[in-house]
Amino acid sequence: MARAKKVTMNMTEGEPLKLLAVFALPLLLGNLFQQAYNLADTMIVGKLIGSNALASVGATGSVSFLFFSVSNGIGSGGGIVTAQLFGAGQKDDVKRAIVNSAYIMFTAALIMGSVAFALVPTVLNFMGTPAEILPDSITYMRMTCASVPLVAVYNYAASMQRALGDSRTPLYFLIVSSVLNVGLDLLFVGVVGMGVFGAALATMLAQLLAGIGSLTYAVKTNEYFRIDTEHLRFDPEITKRAVRLGLPLALQWSMIAISTTALQRVVNTFGTVAVAAYTATNRLEQLVQQPYGSMSMALSNYAGQNWGAGKAARIREGLRKGFAAVGAFSVLMFVIMQLFGNNLIGMFVKNSDADVIAMGGRALRITSFFYLFLGLIYVTRGTLNGVGDAFFSFVNGVVEMAGRIFLPIIILGYTNIGVWCIWLTAGLTWMLAGISCLMRYRSWLRKKSGLVARVVETGTPDEWECSA
Repeated sequence: MARAKKVTMNMTEGEPLKLLAVFALPLLLGNLFQQAYNLADTMIVGKLIGSNALASVGATGSVSFLFFSVSNGIGSGGGIVTAQLFGAGQKDDVKRAIVNSAYIMFTAALIMGSVAFALVPTVLNFMGTPAEILPDSITYMRMTCASVPLVAVYNYAASMQRALGDSRTPLYFLIVSSVLNVGLDLLFVGVVGMGVFGAALATMLAQLLAGIGSLTYAVKTNEYFRIDTEHLRFDPEITKRAVRLGLPLALQWSMIAISTTALQRVVNTFGTVAVAAYTATNRLEQLVQQPYGSMSMALSNYAGQNWGAGKAARIREGLRKGFAAVGAFSVLMFVIMQLFGNNLIGMFVKNSDADVIAMGGRALRITSFFYLFLGLIYVTRGTLNGVGDAFFSFVNGVVEMAGRIFLPIIILGYTNIGVWCIWLTAGLTWMLAGISCLMRYRSWLRKKSGLVARVVETGTPDEWECSA
């Protein structure tokens, strides 16, 4: 039992900001390492092969995210349920949730990976992918789709460990895999000359090893992963609860992915330079979003545990302090992008690709005006996911999808800003989604007093979930 306590964290007691920081820091470091090997893919492909290869990798990103998001979204419901049961102190149910979450996650990953692999050429042609980058785009995306079930191993292990308050174990294995990924990139692309196939293969192998290592370590060190035969049975109640929470998340992320795919189609109409610049800005902004995402995950698990323990006041305090932290970070990133945007884009392409550098640098200066709204999305969404407000995930996904699909039509129809509509659309979509998140949270907050009273009287946090 003593060993199990070392790899869990009870977030229902103590100073919220300290708990969030302790939990989020390993997440942030892990996400940064993960982005490091994503950046390594991009930089190695762009520098060693060229801007066309960079564009071919970027042209697949939004579509790949669509298939990953569905399987990961469905699996995320299991993490929320596990956190709530852990907060409520229901040990056997936690173990059942861990097992049934595996059934859900891997079934979804196998289905989505297979469907995605078969649809690759059709989808890329529908998106209007430029002919000169289409062959490499098909190769890279098919490798990415084949890796969906493999990457699910790490995502599952990390989700369950974080639900129990352990954000460190996934970090350790992610660091190892990040270093391995960079080494394999250099070997497969730079030495062997395998092109974009080699870059995709390096990422696939590195993430698979991270997943196997993390899951093996969890089984050996964390008591909650030591499963008895009775816990292996399919539990319809836990599965229903996990799917009910996870399906709206999957729909939310899939709608976001569909909308980014639609935006990518707009990007493709402006040619290879725009695709390369969009790819580089996306990679940089994925890096910028890591502190937001880490705080969101911390708040989700923090809110889930406190929801299970019936401590709603702590949820409000945690969100307030979490937003203050991401707000300060947003201001810092705004200054950096305004001053050094061109320099940052220059890391991804050859110096001769001056058009890509100029376009990407100006694009970063546009989107950085909206970073505060981006932070608002993450902290409120993480909190609402943690308390089981599954329906809002769907609504928020609709808002983002509508923004990315319809804003380019409106902007291009009524202005002559041309290619810059791409990044203005991204920023305005963040603003709309952030405002909708805040409105939903304020609506939930108004109901909080009545919910707390019912939980105190009945001792059943599930009522909160149904009422939220």
